[in-house]
Amino acid sequence: MAKRKKATADLHQLIIDAILDKKGKELVSLDLRKIKDTPSDFFIVTHGDSSTQVKAIFDSVLEKARENKQLPYRTESGKGAEWMIIDFVDITVHVFYREKRDFYALEELWSDAKSTAYSN
Repeated sequence: MAKRKKATADLHQLIIDAILDKKGKELVSLDLRKIKDTPSDFFIVTHGDSSTQVKAIFDSVLEKARENKQLPYRTESGKGAEWMIIDFVDITVHVFYREKRDFYALEELWSDAKSTAYSN
């Protein structure tokens, strides 16, 4: 169990670093572990100012994870790179285009989660 927690913590930091490398905006980690019946232990949420930046953030996370032998369970991207998801099971990464992030408001939806903000 301790090994899994360390692996999750290492992956979490790797994802944060990959997002910050591409200047992800308003980067937030939501700790969902104390909330019942959640789809993941953590949601990491960020956005980009353009579809190019959103795709660059998405690609950066995937590249760094693969370099560290961390393969996602699945990925999904919407039309025009407005919302991209990388699901690592324990951690789900949401990369939005600004307007889509405001529309879905994940931080408000999961407001009872512990939130940690990161800055460049």
